[in-house]
Amino acid sequence: MKNILIINGHPNKTSLNFALAEAYYKGAKKSGAQVQLIHIRDLKFDPNLAYGYQKRMDWEPDLIKTWDAIKKANHLVWIHPVWWGGFPAIMKGFIDRVFLPGVAFQYIENSIHVDKYLKSKSARIITTLDQPGWFYHLFYGKPSINQLKKIILKFCGVSPIKVTFIEFVKKSNHLKREKWLQKIYNLGVKQK
Repeated sequence: MKNILIINGHPNKTSLNFALAEAYYKGAKKSGAQVQLIHIRDLKFDPNLAYGYQKRMDWEPDLIKTWDAIKKANHLVWIHPVWWGGFPAIMKGFIDRVFLPGVAFQYIENSIHVDKYLKSKSARIITTLDQPGWFYHLFYGKPSINQLKKIILKFCGVSPIKVTFIEFVKKSNHLKREKWLQKIYNLGVKQK
């Protein structure tokens, strides 16, 4: 049985992303997984890494609880929209504050390599787009996926990482959204 942590990076609680997070949560619960859902917008923390890596900022209680949940989970599910090719500022601030050297990874002295502290975890990225996924990939190089998958998660040891695109959201209707919700529910049931 997996221990799954869902992290929703959309700041609007009436968004499709919230519904997708809930669908995955329900599917994973139905399958018997231990599952927790975190909406970054509900956490109380300063998203600004004010001193970069020069001086450590103390974590607020919500970040402490979230890091404990990340450590316990063996499967991370990230849900976010693509805005200007990336993810929302609140999600970037969350990553900046939590995925720190000495916490998620550690630089090895006199080396370009790092010790990866999140090994033995897998992940799924579910991202919503207002364009076709192939267009985002071919013409823009899927920057939000590259950043989250390669530069953050893999850098910290998470592998394998799968990606699900929910595409052309602005042109969707109720029936299409119901199909997406069922698809994400089924991913939760399969614990993938």
